[in-house]
Amino acid sequence: MVYELLPSKPQPAEFVSILTFQPALRPPLPLVHGSLDYSQQRRLFERIDTILAESKLDAEFLALAIQDQQIDLAKASAKQLRAFVRFNFVCLRASIARKLTGLAHREFCARLADSPLLQWFLHVGQIDQVKIFAKSTSHRFDSWLKPESLRKINDRLIALSIAQQPECETTRQPFDLKQPIVIDEAFFDTTCIKTQMHFPIDWVLLRDAVRTLVKGTLCIRKAGLKQRMPQEPRDFLCDMNKLCMAMSAQRRAKDGKKSRKAILRQMKKLARRVNDHAQAHLDVLAQRRAETDLSEGQARVITQRLENVIKQLPAAIKQAHERIIGERQVRNEDKILSLYDGSVDIIVRGKAGAEVEFGNKLSLVESRQGLIIDYHLHRENISDSKLVEPSLQRIIGQMKLDLKKLWADRGMFSRSNEALLKAYGIQSGLCPRNPADLKERLADPAQREGMKRRGSTEARVAIFKNVILGNPARGKSIEAREQACGWAVLSHNLWVLARMPQADKVPRGRVRLEERRAA
Repeated sequence: MVYELLPSKPQPAEFVSILTFQPALRPPLPLVHGSLDYSQQRRLFERIDTILAESKLDAEFLALAIQDQQIDLAKASAKQLRAFVRFNFVCLRASIARKLTGLAHREFCARLADSPLLQWFLHVGQIDQVKIFAKSTSHRFDSWLKPESLRKINDRLIALSIAQQPECETTRQPFDLKQPIVIDEAFFDTTCIKTQMHFPIDWVLLRDAVRTLVKGTLCIRKAGLKQRMPQEPRDFLCDMNKLCMAMSAQRRAKDGKKSRKAILRQMKKLARRVNDHAQAHLDVLAQRRAETDLSEGQARVITQRLENVIKQLPAAIKQAHERIIGERQVRNEDKILSLYDGSVDIIVRGKAGAEVEFGNKLSLVESRQGLIIDYHLHRENISDSKLVEPSLQRIIGQMKLDLKKLWADRGMFSRSNEALLKAYGIQSGLCPRNPADLKERLADPAQREGMKRRGSTEARVAIFKNVILGNPARGKSIEAREQACGWAVLSHNLWVLARMPQADKVPRGRVRLEERRAA
C-alpha cells in the first residue's frame, strides 16, 4: 500500500511524503461448516474489509493521526515511518472489530490470539507466526485520534456512501450496493450515555474518598516512604466499612434519622484523619521520590489521584452534612456526583426503569436506510428543542447534505424550530405537542408514514448504545466518551453498509462495454 500525504507541519512546496506499507501475507481462512453465526460474522468482516479497501479510509486515518500525534515526517527515519503506518493500519481495524464484537480490551486480545478470522481482518496473522498486541496497546487505540478527527472520518464515509443519480443502468454504486444511498430525510433522537458510577449517595462519596486515599498511601509506603500512623492504613478501610454497614442498617430503624446523623459525624471525622495522613505521605513523596524505585510517571499518577480526592473532600463532606444533618437541598449544579468524573450530568427523562440517569446526553441523526449521519455528545444537559439548530448546521453547513425532511419526537418541537426548518427549506416532521395540531398533521398519509418510521429510530438508538457503544460507557472522562462515540458511529455505519444488499456481479469486460455504448 502506498500513501501520498502532505506533511503535518509547513514544509517546502516540493516536499511530499510517500509512505509505503506492505501488509503481511494473510493465510486463507479455514473452511468451517455447521455454524450459521460464524458464517454471518465471517461474511460481515469480509465485506467490511472490502469497504475499507475501496474507501481508502486507512489513508485518511493515517493523515489525521500524523496531525493529532504531531509527527514530523521530515525528521522520522524510514523504519519509524513504517512502524507508524503499520500501527495506524492495525489501530483502525482493531478498534472497529472490538466495537462489533463488544469485548473488553483484555477479552478482545485473548479472542484475537485464538481467532483466525480476526487475525485475517487485522492483518496480524502470518504464515509462520501470529503476533498479537497487548491489552494496553488495545486501550491506546481508543485514544489515538481526537474526537474531531473521528468525526472527519465518519463524515468521509458518509460522503463516499452517497451516490449521485445514475446516468445509465450500468453505473456502479459505491461499495457495489444494489440500491443508491440518498440522504434526503433525517430522523432525530436523543438518549443518555450512562457512566460507570454508582448511585451518588452522599455518605458513599466519603467511603470512596477514604478508599482512594488509603490505596494511594499504601503505594507510597510500599515504595519505602513512611510517616508515623496510629494504625495500619488498611485498618482505616475496615473502620469506614463498619460505619457504612451501620449507616445502611439505620434506614428503617427506630430513631434512624438521629442515628444516621451520629454515624455521619464519625464518618466525617475518620475521612479528615485519613486525608491528613494522605497529605503527609504526599509531601514526603514530593521531597524524597529519588530515594524510591518509583519512576517520575508512576509518582505523577499517585500524586494526581491523591490530589484529586484531597481537593474535593471538603466539598463532599459539606454536601453530606447539608443533606443528612442539615436536611437542606443542594442545587444540582453544586452537587458532586462522582469524585473521579466531573462531567456527569443529572438527566431526568421519566422513562420506565430510568426515572433519573447519570451521564451525558447524546443526540443522533439517522438516515432512512439506517446510517448515522450526525452525532454529538453534549457536555451540558441542554433541552432537546435547542439541539436541532446545531445539528442542522453540521449536516447542511459542514457535510453539505441536501436535506428535505426532518423527523423528531415532541421533545424537539418548538415554534422557533418550525421557523428554522422553513428558513432552510426543510419540511417539518417534528411531532407537535398540541394534540389538535398532531391530529391535523396525521391527516396526511406521508406524515403518518414518516412518524411511524421515526419510531424505528428508538431501536437504532438502542442498538447503537447497548450493543456497539456499550452501556454504561467505559470512558472515565468526557473526552474518552467522545472518542468512544466516534468509534462506535464508524463501526455502526460500516456494519450497516456491510449488511446492505449488493448488486449482481457482472463481468468487468461487459461493464466497460456497456459504458462505451452509453457514452
